[in-house]
Amino acid sequence: MPVATEYSVVEHLRDARPIEIRALRPDDKAEMLAAIGRTSTESLRRRFFAPKKGFSEREMAFFLEIDFENQVALVAEIDEDGRPVIIGGGRYVVVRSSQAEVAFVVVDAYQSQGVGTILMRHLAALARDAGLKELIAEVLPENTAMLKLLRRFGFLSGSQRAHQVAHLTLKLV
Repeated sequence: MPVATEYSVVEHLRDARPIEIRALRPDDKAEMLAAIGRTSTESLRRRFFAPKKGFSEREMAFFLEIDFENQVALVAEIDEDGRPVIIGGGRYVVVRSSQAEVAFVVVDAYQSQGVGTILMRHLAALARDAGLKELIAEVLPENTAMLKLLRRFGFLSGSQRAHQVAHLTLKLV
């Protein structure tokens, strides 16, 4: 498996279109902002748990300055009209020595086409290779698509941090 900082693989969406899953790069800022701009307010709320219209410089630094040890970030890139376009992203952030939290966002036009599943598969593999033992996810209960995806991977419901957030865990064996 490629090193996380150089990670790049080609997969296929459900409709057979090729999609590249690769490591996020510092020069992806403009494309990432464009992807966020093409993502609905509701999808962003489900990802960030609050309405999100923009990002502070500090938030942008957090999302773009990846060390690929304590935080690993992948993007999903597809060809649109002859140029590569980011249509989603996923990451894990180490929260304890052997545990990381995962999160995803997919541009609405590409939801339900397998992007999240592909990102999850690659993030789980990278997490295992990094020696992590467990992945966790915090998901809004109404985000049924994400809950379904995570449960397909074997995530189990754990305690709830609050009534509004479902906590799920996946043991990496």
